[in-house]
Amino acid sequence: MTVLQFTKGQGTGNDFVLFSDPEGEIELTPQQIAAICDRHFGVGADGVLRVVRSASLPDGAAVLGEDASAEWFMDYHNADGSVAEMCGNGIRVFAQYLIENGSVELAEGGTIAIGTRAGVREVSRSGRGLQVDLGPWALEGGEPLVRARNLPVQRPGLGVSVGNPHVVVALASDEELEAADLTYIPQLDPEPEEGANVEFVVPSDPLVRDGVGRIRMRVHERGSGETLSCGTGAAAAALATRHWAGAGAPDVWRVEVPGGVLGVRIVPAEDGEHVALSGPADLVFDGELSI
Repeated sequence: MTVLQFTKGQGTGNDFVLFSDPEGEIELTPQQIAAICDRHFGVGADGVLRVVRSASLPDGAAVLGEDASAEWFMDYHNADGSVAEMCGNGIRVFAQYLIENGSVELAEGGTIAIGTRAGVREVSRSGRGLQVDLGPWALEGGEPLVRARNLPVQRPGLGVSVGNPHVVVALASDEELEAADLTYIPQLDPEPEEGANVEFVVPSDPLVRDGVGRIRMRVHERGSGETLSCGTGAAAAALATRHWAGAGAPDVWRVEVPGGVLGVRIVPAEDGEHVALSGPADLVFDGELSI
């Protein structure tokens, strides 16, 4: 039996179990991860974050080749135990864990590099808490049709990649957004080989206020079900809405999710546009779990 010292953390209601394993000695099975995330029989979470040194696992080799300062690797698994490339809320909570445990220092105006399966991501401080540069984004995955329970007809989606795959669907009203039953997995046609997170979005009226775009969003996360928030999903939703709005659409967005508000900012870079995500990151409690 393994005794796991863990910390519960959350970012706009997207919650995680974190545990420290610097040398990569603790390998949890998908079944163990799913048991930890179970909200009735386990701790309860949308995913598990293992805090491990990049040098201690094979996936970290590419990270260190990209940026030798990325000492720490966010080994992220969804609630069903499946592996995920990236998590926008999770990486802010991961960074907060490193800061509060004295593993890294993040001075005002500074950044810390964190390894992920989507590559190295830089985290900095912001007025909303912490900000992560999610790197370049792209329109990928085409325009599949999306069917969701309680929405009467299929809707066209837009495939967006921010290091992990998303399909964003525009809805006409708050009533439609609230009616969608996301306890059921939305059906995509065609179905992406690796699956996708699916975001349902309603623009505010007016869409832009004081130069800031504003949208509401709900999400069904691949491997976790509906969550109160998805950071990369908020970024994808803002990018899709900006794409639909066309020329003159803002580069700064306010995304309202059931768990709070996230900020998205699109900035030019040498390798194309990057998208930055900002929002709160809180550590809630520590505990001990026998596995």
